[in-house]
Amino acid sequence: MKIKLFFALALLASSFAGLSAQNQTSPYSKFGYGILGDNATSAQRQMGGVGYAMRSGRQVNVMNPAAYAATDSLTFLFDMGVDYSMFWRKDAGGSDHDNGGGLDYITMQFPVTKYIGVSAGLLPYSSVGYAFGTDITNGETTHQGTGGLNQLYLGAGITPFKNFSVGFNVSYLFGEIYNDVYASSDVNTAIFEQILEVKDYHLQFGAQYSVNIGRRNTVTLGVTYSPAKTLLGKTYLLKYLQLSSSSAVNVDTIGYTDLKGNFSLPDTWGVGLSYDWNSQFQAEVDVTYQPWSKVKYRQMENFSGAKFDDRWRIAAGFSYMPDPRGSYLKRVTYRAGGFYNRDYVMVENNHVRDYGVSVGLGLPAISSKTMINLGFEYHNRQATPDPLLREKYFNVTLGINFNQLWFFQNKLR
Repeated sequence: MKIKLFFALALLASSFAGLSAQNQTSPYSKFGYGILGDNATSAQRQMGGVGYAMRSGRQVNVMNPAAYAATDSLTFLFDMGVDYSMFWRKDAGGSDHDNGGGLDYITMQFPVTKYIGVSAGLLPYSSVGYAFGTDITNGETTHQGTGGLNQLYLGAGITPFKNFSVGFNVSYLFGEIYNDVYASSDVNTAIFEQILEVKDYHLQFGAQYSVNIGRRNTVTLGVTYSPAKTLLGKTYLLKYLQLSSSSAVNVDTIGYTDLKGNFSLPDTWGVGLSYDWNSQFQAEVDVTYQPWSKVKYRQMENFSGAKFDDRWRIAAGFSYMPDPRGSYLKRVTYRAGGFYNRDYVMVENNHVRDYGVSVGLGLPAISSKTMINLGFEYHNRQATPDPLLREKYFNVTLGINFNQLWFFQNKLR
């Protein structure tokens, strides 16, 4: 019954997946596929978004599917997260602030055998959300975008021999991205809307190898790879024209293109190195690289061109639990981390870069292994060398990691 209940909750929550596209809104998401996600859970975001070498039987790690093999043979994990963001923007035209939030992810993980773990869930791949306007002769234009791409994934990890594991994720990549340009004057109003629809698959492979140094120290190397691929789906451009406030609106499809051969995703490489002391202290450094300069992204008429460059991201973080068997405060996990990211989007020949720091707490539930992960993040995003638009974010993340011994059966004596 418990398994059925949680699968029902996951199905219900998936219907609200579109909310995740509004978690972080930014005019920079106007370009390309939007702001990218990195498959990090709430606990991992508290450590700067690390996870390639993270190996734990008490939390789901989608960043490296090889970690699924670390699942305890009696444990079922269910992890879901939400976040709330407050953001401030400043450019040559002034400043403003706003807020937003919603569902971030849903994941679950369970063992199949002693050496095989399986995971499934729903994650954001990218998010789009922006609205801004400019004045033109005898009128004004407004730019607005919404939507994003999501991943419904199924993965498995296996331990072929001691201290070494491999794994994979197969994802169904889906979603719609809307980019609108409104042009209004004293005479008429025109709307150009580009709609990008993606329905495709995505693959990820991972491996982890651990080396024990003495009785209490462990070093783990983790690597991941996602192959480049052309996307399947379609994109089309609609034109809405109203000649006067009393006339009917005319709608025309003025552009249609299949994504195959025209839009693609790059290879993704991830490498991480972690250190674990006595299952109480963990520290990790990760590097991500994506050669976006090689992807295809066909431009549509009436929309600004998107120029891409290679993306790389470095992150570091640590966690510490004073005493797993001590008082409540000693069983709390304390986390902190940071990251620096050179994004794939270029705006007017300026690279977009962002950095951030994070802290958080893993609060154990009374009389169970369930963990409540509460985190706080600060992000700064801007272009360089010309800053163009400066953005600052303060995010509050909340993840609930249910950890249950569902496969244990009491024996009658």
